[in-house]
Amino acid sequence: MSEPAPHHPAAKPASGGDTEAALRDSLKRCSSATVEAALAYRRRRDPDLLPSIIIGIVERYVESDLRAKLVEGDDDVRLMEDLGVDSLTMMEIVMLVEEVVGMQINNDELRDLRTLGDVKTFIDCKARGLPLPKPSKFLPIEGIVAVMPISPPFLFLNEARVGSTGATAKYRITGQEFFLQGHFKDNPVMPASMMLEALGQLGVLYLLEGHPPADPGKMVGPGTIFFTSCEGVRCHRVCKPGDVLTLGIKPKRTKMPLATFEGSIRVGQEKAVVAEEITLTYGYIELPQAQPAVGETANGGAVNEPIPFKPAVNG
Repeated sequence: MSEPAPHHPAAKPASGGDTEAALRDSLKRCSSATVEAALAYRRRRDPDLLPSIIIGIVERYVESDLRAKLVEGDDDVRLMEDLGVDSLTMMEIVMLVEEVVGMQINNDELRDLRTLGDVKTFIDCKARGLPLPKPSKFLPIEGIVAVMPISPPFLFLNEARVGSTGATAKYRITGQEFFLQGHFKDNPVMPASMMLEALGQLGVLYLLEGHPPADPGKMVGPGTIFFTSCEGVRCHRVCKPGDVLTLGIKPKRTKMPLATFEGSIRVGQEKAVVAEEITLTYGYIELPQAQPAVGETANGGAVNEPIPFKPAVNG
């Protein structure tokens, strides 16, 4: 006769106190505000708490001399370039976010996360069960010059990021700008009109790179975009050489031939300019035809010439 199988009591689920203790232990190197936000999220599942949790977790893994950039920066702060977050550190951040928030994140979903704003938007969409937005596109100055109908010295975008929901950019006032020679005498200040011009240029870039044309086979023509109007403009801060302007625009209404944006400019965390509405006019053109390979023929044997494409510069 066989011995009866030993009886093991069923494991008891962790109590609320045990769960809270485990969460506090996982976040022991984070700020108390992060811990409290995480505990509140566990109780209420309020997605509005996620930004505080994410910033607190990222701060844990950022070197102390770089944390000021995280605290004083904005959603455009770059994880690798500005905060020194490499791929392994990013995995540590993701694993802790998974544990705290209670979600699974695939490695493939991480490849397009470049900024703090990308991470916050990604986690928020996952938590709310919303479709993930298309990844934003980063353009250095060379990429901006290549597509814009405006060129230096009248281009006020050093770098930009364009997505489906808006665009952001940075511009450093060097002190060498031509308009600073007389504005003002012995006291160089960037004119408010030029800051509005910079926001308008960012709107142009969004139309060229982020706005999907309604008609297939067409694109927004660089030479068709012009400034129409602006409303609700308020200036909050004087901007001088050495200041780095962070520009942002979001489309409010877009229906060809008009696109209306809301825009803002900050220096660090300080508001510099707010524009409730900036409206541009634009039009569509046919997409340039690809040039056939050497030896290829089309239309009865004649080799197609590529459509000449030379964007006009706005006046």
